[in-house]
Amino acid sequence: MDPETLAAAGLRYDADGPVATITLDRPGRRNAQTPAMWRALADLGEAIPDEVRVVVVRGEGPSFSAGLDTAVLMGSDPDDPDSFPALLKLGDEQIAEVIEGYQRGFTFLADPRFVSIAAVQGHAIGAGLQLALACDLRVAAEDASFSMKEAALGLVPDLAGTKPLVEAVGAARALELCATTRTVEALEAAAIGLVNLVVPDLDQAVADLTAALLAPPAGAVREIKSLVQGAAERTLDEQRRHERQAQVRRLRELGGPT
Repeated sequence: MDPETLAAAGLRYDADGPVATITLDRPGRRNAQTPAMWRALADLGEAIPDEVRVVVVRGEGPSFSAGLDTAVLMGSDPDDPDSFPALLKLGDEQIAEVIEGYQRGFTFLADPRFVSIAAVQGHAIGAGLQLALACDLRVAAEDASFSMKEAALGLVPDLAGTKPLVEAVGAARALELCATTRTVEALEAAAIGLVNLVVPDLDQAVADLTAALLAPPAGAVREIKSLVQGAAERTLDEQRRHERQAQVRRLRELGGPT
């Protein structure tokens, strides 16, 4: 996607060899998200080239993302087809299809071709927390705070965030966080498994983690991500089989043509 189209959706994309950075670039709105941003993220995800091995998602300014832009929810623009009032004019199946399109702006970060890192500073609220959860790894600055605020609006988290939340903190904790909408500060987030690291220097920590992820051969990291992603749904015997198959592929690649 061209920079002008991304900018109109509140995004920037930068690539440096095997590392791509996606920046939410609406600092004046604390990087509040919109359906246009979600569609642009989905399109961007489809365009990431195979040579990219690490995708970093971050927010411009003091916040990662304050969640859904309230202007969309309130329908302040009567001509906006993405507004809440406009959505309610659709049938149930149509609404679900629209939401599925929004979700694609998050689910591409699970692509096994690369490892995705959320670099979180300041607020990660609602859709902001779900975007962080869409990433494989989450690194938080000491001032980071997290909240799943949808229930306060009478809504549910619907941007593919509930599954990774349960996987990160367990079902009981996920229910508590979503139903109470309470704020989790950085140190607690690390203690309950919501983030991998809490660091004083976010940029340096993300750079160090990126370098560590790039150190092993790309094929090994991709196979490992696929193995880990599917492990919870497989039996032990099924997981063992997938490990064997992955190892055969690695051995063949390392051994070269015979």
